[in-house]
Amino acid sequence: MKVIIFGASGMVGEGVLLTSLKHTDVEKILVVGRRPCKVTHPKIKEIIHSDFFDFTNLKEEFKEYNACFFCLGVSSLGMSENDYRRITYDLTLKAAQALSESNPQMVFCYVSGTGTDSSEKGKLMWARVKGKTENDLMKLPFKAVYNFRPGLMKSVDGQINLKPVYKIFAFLYKPLKFLFPNTATTLQNLGLAMINASLYGYKKNILENLDIDARAEII
Repeated sequence: MKVIIFGASGMVGEGVLLTSLKHTDVEKILVVGRRPCKVTHPKIKEIIHSDFFDFTNLKEEFKEYNACFFCLGVSSLGMSENDYRRITYDLTLKAAQALSESNPQMVFCYVSGTGTDSSEKGKLMWARVKGKTENDLMKLPFKAVYNFRPGLMKSVDGQINLKPVYKIFAFLYKPLKFLFPNTATTLQNLGLAMINASLYGYKKNILENLDIDARAEII
């Protein structure tokens, strides 16, 4: 499979990228970002793209890829709903529309998060915006759309884009996962789940932490 990854310079995207690089079924990766991901490998082709609201000049490039792992996102902390919606909803849909027009047989995997509100009517602003993003992505003419809702995530070995809190969390992952299994997963499992969902499908379009763990395994 040939994969496009958005957000590889961030923690989630970097973990998914490193996992994809090790996977034998992933033969080529196109990294699209506004700054370099700082990972070099023969499988990687990187494009630095300045305008994430216009992908017209990349449509031909997108055609040869059959999956997209969209890991780009920002924290809603301190942001107005309009600003958060512009980056989370508008930007994501612009990219997804360009991808679906380039190759309708592509599988689109979107990272939202635990607590996302599919009703779009809840009290939490970020959850409503993420919910609308998920809902409208599933209306686009892709082969399939899978929305991944990870909670706390254990990093992948070799990651450099990590906040200090995630280094601490690595030591707490096993007891937390044992006590509250549907609150956490690993970035390796997230990457594997995206790959396996793209290759083999999944019974749900929304994958919570336990679904991510399950789809990371090939049955």
